[in-house]
Amino acid sequence: MIVRADSNLGFFSSQAALPSGKPKSHKIALAFGLSLGCLCLIVLGFGAVLWWRHRRNQQTFFDVKDRHHEEISLGNLKRFQFRELQIATNNFSSKNILGKGGFGNVYKGTLHDGTLVAVKRLKDGSALGGEIQFQTEVEMISLAVHRNLLRLYGFCITPTERLLIYPYMSNGSVASRLKGKPVLDWSTRKRISLGAARGLLYLHEQCDPKIIHRDVKAANILLDDYCEAVVGDFGLAKLLDHQDSHVTTAVRGTVGHIAPEYLSTGQSSEKTDVFGFGILLLELITGQRALEFGKAANQKGAILDWVRKIHQEKKLEMLVDKDLKSNYDRVELEEMVQVALLCTQYLPGRRPKMSEVVRMLEGDGLVERWEASQRVESTKGKPHEFSSSDRYSDLTDDSSLLVQAMELSGPR
Repeated sequence: MIVRADSNLGFFSSQAALPSGKPKSHKIALAFGLSLGCLCLIVLGFGAVLWWRHRRNQQTFFDVKDRHHEEISLGNLKRFQFRELQIATNNFSSKNILGKGGFGNVYKGTLHDGTLVAVKRLKDGSALGGEIQFQTEVEMISLAVHRNLLRLYGFCITPTERLLIYPYMSNGSVASRLKGKPVLDWSTRKRISLGAARGLLYLHEQCDPKIIHRDVKAANILLDDYCEAVVGDFGLAKLLDHQDSHVTTAVRGTVGHIAPEYLSTGQSSEKTDVFGFGILLLELITGQRALEFGKAANQKGAILDWVRKIHQEKKLEMLVDKDLKSNYDRVELEEMVQVALLCTQYLPGRRPKMSEVVRMLEGDGLVERWEASQRVESTKGKPHEFSSSDRYSDLTDDSSLLVQAMELSGPR
C-alpha cells in the first residue's frame, strides 16, 4: 500500500509539474517577439528618415506626357511636350507674340484646359547646353519663389528647342502700361517700385544661390491682374553664360540701364542690378524709356546729369510724366528721385543694397543716407575728377561698348 501510495504520489507530482513549464516558455516567446518587433520598427523608422532626406534633397522634374492636369507645387515643374506648345500658340503664330528680346520671342498660349500661359522660345536652343545641364539651370530658377517674382510653370526640351513656360500676365509689362491707357496713377507706380525692389531683394539676399538679374528695366517688370509688380526673366543670363565667373565675353543688358562698371569691365554684381533699378525708378516717374529722358533737352541721353540738374534747381515737376498732370505726391516724388540718384551713383560701393532700398522706399533711413551721400559729394572738387554722371555719359555716348550691348529680353 505504501509503495502504491508513493507511486500514486509520484504520478500526481509529475502531472502537476507539466503545466508549470508552459507560462515560462510563453514568456520567453513573447519577449523574443517583442524584441524582434521593436528591431523591425527601428529599422523601418531609420529607412523612412533616409528616404525622406533623399526626397527633400532631390528636386524632381515631372515628365507628364499624358497627364495634363499635374499639380504644380514648390520646386516642381511640368515638362511640356513641344506639340502641346505648338497647339497652344497656334504653331507660334506671329499674331501671338507678346514681346521680343535677345533671348527670343514670347508667345501667348492657351493650353487645352483653357489656362493662359506665356511661352518663351529661346534663341539657339541647341546651343544652350545638354538636357541635364539645362534642367539643372532651370531648376535653380524655379527654386526662387516669391510673390514679386515671375513663377515658372515648366519647360520643354527637344534636340533643337528650349522653351520656358510662365503664367500669362494680363496687364503686360510696366513699359507697355506706361505708354497705354488708362494712365498708371501715382500710387500704383509707387507700389510697383516697392514690389520690384522686394523681388530683387529676394534674389540678392534671400535666395540660395544668389541670382543677379543683369537686365532690370520696365520691360522686365510685369504686372498681374491687380497691377502688382512681378520681376521677370531673372536667372536667364545664367542659361547663356555657363561659367563660374560673372565676367562674360559680351556685355548683356539694355542700353541706358547698364551700370558703368559693367560696361567698362564686363563684371556684374548685385550693385549692377541696383543701378538698373535706379533707372527703373526714373522710368516710372517720367513715363519714358531711359534713352528718351534727355532728348527734349538735347542731352543726348545723359540721364543722370539731367536729373541731377533738375533736382538741384528744385524743378522736379519737369520730370513727372505729363499724363499724370498734377495727380502725384510732391513729397513722395522728391523721395523717389533721391532713391534713384543713390542707386545710380558711379561707384558701386556707394550704392545701397536692395534691402536698404526697400527700407528707404518704405520711408525708413532715406534722410540719413541722402545726407551722407551729399557730404561725400561736397568733399569732391579735385580738378581732374569728373562727376559720376559725366563719366557715365562718356561711357554711354556713342561708345563701341554700346554696340556690343545686347538686350536680354523684351516686354511680354
